[in-house]
Formats: sequence, C-alpha cells, structure tokens
Amino acid sequence: MNIGKLKKYLAQKFNSGIRPELTYHTWEHVLSVLDVCNQYAKRYKIVGRDAHLLRTAALIHDIGFLWTYSDHEDQGVIFTAEELPGWGYSKSEIKRIQGMILSTQIPQKPKNIYEQIICDADLDYLGTDQFYTIGETLFQEFKAMGQIKSREDWNKLQINFLKGHSYHTPYAKKYREPVKQKHLQDLIDNS
Repeated sequence: MNIGKLKKYLAQKFNSGIRPELTYHTWEHVLSVLDVCNQYAKRYKIVGRDAHLLRTAALIHDIGFLWTYSDHEDQGVIFTAEELPGWGYSKSEIKRIQGMILSTQIPQKPKNIYEQIICDADLDYLGTDQFYTIGETLFQEFKAMGQIKSREDWNKLQINFLKGHSYHTPYAKKYREPVKQKHLQDLIDNS
C-alpha cells in the first residue's frame, strides 16, 4: 500500500469530479487536513501503521462530496469499503479509517485520539489567522449551494457554530481554542 500513489489517484479523482461551486471543500482543503494531521502525528509521536491510517483518512475524509453534499461522510465510508481493499488495506484498517471519516460529521463525536486529531485538523482554521480567508471560501460555497442567502445569515451561522464547536486534542484546546474564541467575539461585536 503506497500512500503516494493513493494520494495521486485521489487527487485526480477529486479534481476531475468535484463541482465548481465547492470553493471550500477542495483538494487544497484535503491537503491542508493532511498537513495538519502530519503535524499532530509528529507532535503525538504517532508512527508506522497508525500514522499511515491517519493520513489515509485525511486524504479520503471528503471524497463523498463527489456524489452528495449532505451526508458526504457516509459516501466516503462506502468508497473506502469498495476501493481500499484493492490498495492492500485490511478490513480492520478500513474500519478504523471509516471511524475517522465518520467522526468528522457535525457535531463531531470522536472516540479515540486518531478521530480527535482528524476532527481538529478538519476545522483547524477556526483557531488560526486563516479564519477569515478560509471562512470566505466556505461562505461562497454555502451561498452557491443555497445553504445561506446573505452575509448576515453567514455571520449568524458562524456565531452559532463557533459557540457549539469544541476542539478535542490537548494541543488544539491550548493553542486553537483561544484564537477561535477571539474570532467569535469579533463576530459578535461586529454583528
């Protein structure tokens, strides 16, 4: 099982099949989640097979957007069951990857450190200086997909989401949560 070849295969599949309205859920987002997962793997000394499965889940976690906008995680689970055996993954490894994919559903409910990491990586930007830049791509996507109608709707949605969101790993709680809270307060103050 070659993660480099799998990454190339998934990039081609994603880039040729993703709808242009999806300005946030792009291959760039997938690569960002992978990068943050790699940082966590290093931070928490996750190596070998465990690191490989975490990276695989990061690469596949949003593949379901190729087929559906809602419940895309379920489509990702189906995809892993169909595709990953051919890449040399065992049933138990696929089950772990599927657990990581499903843990990213909102509201997030991770059950182990690997699921916590992918959840925090998926929404890492909320607690960074990329909040407004990346958030704008999600605003454009939600508007194009009919999820919201206006900037006012978006700001209300963000405020409610940030109030309900929690980071899971000790690192994100310490370093991302305070920045996220600052963004939340800024949104409240400017609404």
